[in-house]
Amino acid sequence: MLTKKDLEQIKEHGLSLDDVYHQLKTFSDGIGKVDIVTAASVDNGIVALSKEIEIKFCQLYENRRNELDIVKFVPASGAATRMFKFLHTFLDTYDPNEALLSNYIKEGNYKELQTFFSSLKEFPFVNLVRKKIREKYPDYKIHKKGHRLYCFVQTLLTEKGLDYSNMPKGLIPFHKYTKYATTAFEEQLYEAAYYASSKDEVYLKFTFSEDHVSKFRKEFEAIRNRITKKTKTKFNISYSFQKKETDTIAVGPDNKPFRDLDGNLVFRPSGHGALLENLNEVNADIIFIKNIDNVVAEEYVPHIAHYKKIMAGKLLWLQDKIFDFLRLLDKEEVSIETINEIKSFLFSHLNIKYIPEDKIQLAYILSKPLRVCGVVKNTGAPGGGPFWVKDSQGNISLQIIEMAQIDIENEHQGSIVDDATHFNPVDIVCAVKDYKGNKFDLKKFNNPNMGFITEKSQNGQPLKALELPGLWNGAMAKWNTVMIEVPLETFNPVKTVNDLLAREHRPNA
Repeated sequence: MLTKKDLEQIKEHGLSLDDVYHQLKTFSDGIGKVDIVTAASVDNGIVALSKEIEIKFCQLYENRRNELDIVKFVPASGAATRMFKFLHTFLDTYDPNEALLSNYIKEGNYKELQTFFSSLKEFPFVNLVRKKIREKYPDYKIHKKGHRLYCFVQTLLTEKGLDYSNMPKGLIPFHKYTKYATTAFEEQLYEAAYYASSKDEVYLKFTFSEDHVSKFRKEFEAIRNRITKKTKTKFNISYSFQKKETDTIAVGPDNKPFRDLDGNLVFRPSGHGALLENLNEVNADIIFIKNIDNVVAEEYVPHIAHYKKIMAGKLLWLQDKIFDFLRLLDKEEVSIETINEIKSFLFSHLNIKYIPEDKIQLAYILSKPLRVCGVVKNTGAPGGGPFWVKDSQGNISLQIIEMAQIDIENEHQGSIVDDATHFNPVDIVCAVKDYKGNKFDLKKFNNPNMGFITEKSQNGQPLKALELPGLWNGAMAKWNTVMIEVPLETFNPVKTVNDLLAREHRPNA
């Protein structure tokens, strides 16, 4: 199936022939759905902390944070195109010379569009758009409303204007203050100073397309003085990119390699699971993971930071216990009382269902990366959910599972999903070192069988793409995982531009 030219292309992409054959075999064999046993809930995999315990964990973290190497890891890949999806539909389907805007909105029942237009003055980018319009369209004001708003959206999204459709989401203005507007990128820095700093310094690692690095560097230079003065914190920022060798080959509906118009093989980015390589490069005592668009206006940050500190404190408390137990298991003689204490800890605090008697096996279970995941009550928002999952050997473990991994058409599996009470909004605190201070190789704790096959298209032709196990799903499947309930107000993603109208994204609202 592969030509000499194909082999050269594979090599240039940083992949081996074995990699490609394995991927092609995965397409042919398919990826089985996970077997969820039950949804995790409070007291069944999810811990609801009392206020007293929250204060204890928060204080534990505050007492020790200046001794720790802390990094905030922010997946920030991708353009903001999906954020403006309904506005693209408007540009594609509305002709201001043919129809009144009010009729178009009413006939199409375009409620999102109506909300956007009726709230224009609330968006932080409105003045930038108007300034650009004045430069390019001096006769703008003489046109009818439909024509003016069409021009506004065109200026907002296209290359003729601000080109926000092709900007990384992290650089879109999110919040409007009295004298300036801030991007999600700036808000991530501001927030990090509250809970991820150590000795008045903070280290952040952003991942995104290599094409966007110059834009982020330019933005940081523009805001550096403001953010440093406001937080009295020194910011150390590193940028990394999804590695080319993590791309996967695309196939057609027949599972044979898909080719572009020039006959070349097509390789596609393999989803956020590819970022395991980037995370694996972070050598720190504590790593906070949070998506680029999940930010709030400054006045809400102390509340958000409080729960990040609680999660970090919980992580440190668990890690202290684990390290103490591992030191005891290192000894030649281990008492029955110690073995029983470890078994009780595994069951009660690490959600381990199957617990061996052997001290070597106990040490093996304890010697894993550790994560504390914040979960919020389910409101129907898309995202990974916490479930108890049974693997092919019959072992049951607590996992974060994407809906795409579940056979929803199976009545039993579907009913479990319907009963789910919580979901994970990518709010994770990690510990990636063993008790001797050595960093784990995170690739060893990945479950390669928890990837995704998705349907896409290119040049109007259908294709299938292979995504690696998600970073907080299958890529962390073999970590020790603890889930604690955090308030819904800690989760404020911007999936659509109208989400910026929420109270948490409007300073002094």
